[in-house]
Amino acid sequence: MDWTSWIGLLDAQDSWIAREIVQRGVAAVYVLAFLSTFHQFPVLLGERGLLPVPAFLDRVGGSAGPTLFRHVPYSDALLRGMCAAGMLLGLAVVLGLPQQGPAWSMLAVFGTMWALYLSIVSVGQIFYGYGWESMLLECGALMGLLGSHAVPPPQLMILFLLWLLIRLEFGAGMIKMRGDRSWRDLTAMDHHHETQPMPGPLRRYEGGGLLRACGPGPRL
Repeated sequence: MDWTSWIGLLDAQDSWIAREIVQRGVAAVYVLAFLSTFHQFPVLLGERGLLPVPAFLDRVGGSAGPTLFRHVPYSDALLRGMCAAGMLLGLAVVLGLPQQGPAWSMLAVFGTMWALYLSIVSVGQIFYGYGWESMLLECGALMGLLGSHAVPPPQLMILFLLWLLIRLEFGAGMIKMRGDRSWRDLTAMDHHHETQPMPGPLRRYEGGGLLRACGPGPRL
């Protein structure tokens, strides 16, 4: 028996389809994240935004997180170029193109998207200071380490993804339990139904009235 045969135990041979779904799904989320940044970042944090990145970097200096804008002066055009590159890479993964290459191809693609988005989050200040940004970055790093079709999915990376999911679900519950007594005494849904607009018995007829007000639709 070859001394390297134990390495096969580290492969998740039954997770090929799961890897494909997860990698493409996370890549699609990155596409949406870059698309949102493309449109919103210049208004919020751009050269003439509410909290301009150049002023932020001048104020905090090296205490800002890792970002390309430390070495290259920020501009809205550069920011949008980074977003466009990130969207193209994400769409390539959604279409399954990098998966056809060697194992390191996915690491290069997701690593580039991760680095671009990290550069954005590091200067995003209050607008990018939420937990889902850091979880998206962590998830993107794991996606690259899952490899391409050239290698089986690593079992260790599958375990890391499961641990990420557990932390997400547990953390989402605990932040509610710690933040508001209504979750602890099981009255949160009472407050929800008291304050949220609920459909009444005549709701089904409102749609018909609206359609009649708009006139007849096209004939098929």
